[in-house]
Amino acid sequence: MTPIIDIQQVVRQKYGEAALRVTQGSTNSCCGGAEGCGEIDPITSGLYTQVEKASLPESAVLASLGCGNPTALAELKPGETVLDLGSGGGIDVILSAKRVGPTGKAYGLDMTDAMLALANANKLKAGVENVEFLKGEIEHIPLPDSSVDVIISNCVINLSADKDRVLREAFRVLKPGGRFAVSDVVVRGEVPAEVRKSVELWIGCVAGALEENAYRAKLAAAGFSGIDLEPTRVYQAEDARAFLSGAGLDFDQIAAQVEGKFMSAFVRASKPA
Repeated sequence: MTPIIDIQQVVRQKYGEAALRVTQGSTNSCCGGAEGCGEIDPITSGLYTQVEKASLPESAVLASLGCGNPTALAELKPGETVLDLGSGGGIDVILSAKRVGPTGKAYGLDMTDAMLALANANKLKAGVENVEFLKGEIEHIPLPDSSVDVIISNCVINLSADKDRVLREAFRVLKPGGRFAVSDVVVRGEVPAEVRKSVELWIGCVAGALEENAYRAKLAAAGFSGIDLEPTRVYQAEDARAFLSGAGLDFDQIAAQVEGKFMSAFVRASKPA
């Protein structure tokens, strides 16, 4: 098993590089292998409405490496306190801050200095005051017990090598009755190890997606109830043809093992009141 610290180092490097590309004016910040990304990337395209994007700094939109839009699905309410695990350039934190309003608060947690610098710059550009970005790891959330109403995350938990710890920490900081509402990459059914590793690399730069039933089990073990997992985007084998072929795999031979097995999903759960 790869040591946790090694995975953290690789993730920190990859996402730091992505932040610097945006800072330097490049739009090629996606992980899905699409040339030029934008609307042709099957993972990151079309997640946010034009209205949402128009209300955000361009650098926040360009730095988005997610596979979902948890802020649209979490049903945030005015006055709530929200925490985004792995907040990157800040797109979901800024959107959350607008949804919870001036009586609410939106925290972003990230371990990458370059992303935190970009996020704080985007906070200033967006003119939002109810936002605070924290430096730290999602396995060790620097907030007190029972301090957050809603936890969101946009395809970051799959990057952690200790997902049990992440979910326990999420449970700890949520208030009784608090909501877990994240977008993440999940796997449906069995996939050969070599193929799985290559597809995960295609989807998320560095990924370790859980099988959907394992995700449910880990949430339950952490104490959550009302667990629900809703697929939001199923990835087709054809989308990854160039990447998988470039990785030395016989695409025609493995296509059936990949088709419909990898997806973005909205994962909901709650901390019992």
